[in-house]
Amino acid sequence: MKSNTRTLKDRFFLVLKGIAMGAANKVPGVSGGIVAFVTGFYEEFIYSLKKINGKAFLLLINGRFKSFYKYINGRFLSLLFLGMIISFFSVSKLLDYWLTHYELFVWAGFFGMIVGSIYFVAKDFNLKSVSNIIFIVLGIVAGVLISTFEPAKENDNLLFVFFCGIVGVSGMTLPGLSGSFILMLMGNYVLLLVDSVNALYDSMIQVLNGDFSFLQNEERVNLLKVLASFTIGSLVGLVTLSHILAFVLSRFKNQTYALIIGFITGSLGVVWPWKQKVVRENRLGEIVLDKSGDPIVTDYVRYLPNLSNPSTWWAIFFIFVGILIVFGLEYYGQKKIKI
Repeated sequence: MKSNTRTLKDRFFLVLKGIAMGAANKVPGVSGGIVAFVTGFYEEFIYSLKKINGKAFLLLINGRFKSFYKYINGRFLSLLFLGMIISFFSVSKLLDYWLTHYELFVWAGFFGMIVGSIYFVAKDFNLKSVSNIIFIVLGIVAGVLISTFEPAKENDNLLFVFFCGIVGVSGMTLPGLSGSFILMLMGNYVLLLVDSVNALYDSMIQVLNGDFSFLQNEERVNLLKVLASFTIGSLVGLVTLSHILAFVLSRFKNQTYALIIGFITGSLGVVWPWKQKVVRENRLGEIVLDKSGDPIVTDYVRYLPNLSNPSTWWAIFFIFVGILIVFGLEYYGQKKIKI
């Protein structure tokens, strides 16, 4: 565990990393865990979450708040989650805009970042070990299989939403596994990461203006309940998965990293830039819209790029930009700045 003594610069960069994690978690096919992995705080993140246990609970209920905060590495977690919250209401909306107007280039950038991440994770890894190769292949197979699953229909049952929270938070703890993509497969991506977040944002604006009329809006209240259930599920999943991962990393570190390398590689197809949206239609052949009035995307049809199209070369440029971003993050990590 790293020291809790952090300069103002260190804290600022940790918040930025939280923003990057939050933004990555929002995009289907991209894992926030990759950000933690590449920038060098993945293990500290997992072991800090592991500290949220029975001992921490006893410190909390006994009023020993300072000891509780220090025990769980609270400064690290609070700064990181602050960045994620900022991202949730700012960078995420910017990403939504970019995905709407510059979708090809956004996917190209993320594709490049994942390619760079594979290189970063694998470059110092023993690829001559038969055991490691087997786990890499297993990770690739798992990543490819998940990317081919058919998305389910939207379900706002609070118990199911709670389960979505547990599963969806996986992108923060498992590099290569996109929580938002899992939510898309479960049919609740738009409900949980778009509609309910917008409902909370609109409600907060109304509260700041002294307007509580939204409490009479049944649909708004239901969305807030959905978001609350999803948040609780995410917290439960975050703590539970961190305990499991801390155990696995302490005993099977090489095998775990091999699976991560394979999984990231196998999930590349999810973020392939050149793809056509497949939208949901009803029995009459009409396009089904979500609550925001946008078509519900159920799948993507991938195709090879047309090299005679100028946009293709711009996309290739952004792939290299994404790779360079990862190399820049790696360079920053190699400076061994204590965060």
